[in-house]
Amino acid sequence: MFFTTPTIMTWGRIAAIPLIVGVFYLPIEPALGNLIATIMFVVSATTDWLDGYLARRLNQVSSFGAFLDPVADKILVCASVLVLVHLGRADVFVGLIIIGREIAISALREWMAQIGAAKSVAVHLIGKLKTVVQMVAIPFLLYDGRLFGLIDTHLWGVWLIWIAAVMTVWSMVYYLRKALPEIRAKAK
Repeated sequence: MFFTTPTIMTWGRIAAIPLIVGVFYLPIEPALGNLIATIMFVVSATTDWLDGYLARRLNQVSSFGAFLDPVADKILVCASVLVLVHLGRADVFVGLIIIGREIAISALREWMAQIGAAKSVAVHLIGKLKTVVQMVAIPFLLYDGRLFGLIDTHLWGVWLIWIAAVMTVWSMVYYLRKALPEIRAKAK
């Protein structure tokens, strides 16, 4: 099921990643680039929820879609965080925490699946909350201006990305603690 409606939406999210990054290399006003990148990110992030909803609603859930969806999310977040670090809107330390956690937990999940213990590291509420905070912080930092003349998106984005970094560490510790009994059992 490579080309169901939900999977096409996920492919679209992957295709949007170089476009979001590329906006910052166009010879346009920075504020316009910020707006375009923000809109593309928000649309892409929205398809993350929508493709899962449609997969269930249209009975088009597939193992390929279940694999591709989190990969698309991780690439979208990591690429956006790298852009923000490059632009000086996010701290390198935040980038290392977020990207390092994504790599570590992906590897942990792969390993746990290989030893038949994937359920011990299934997505948990803390991981979902971390994702929500990231998905709000990133567009705020991409926009990097005043929203409706009132909201300083840079200030809010910086606070939220640091909160996301703390939640990132918290969720990583949670998943590692859940996996530890399985790891110990297989080591014996």
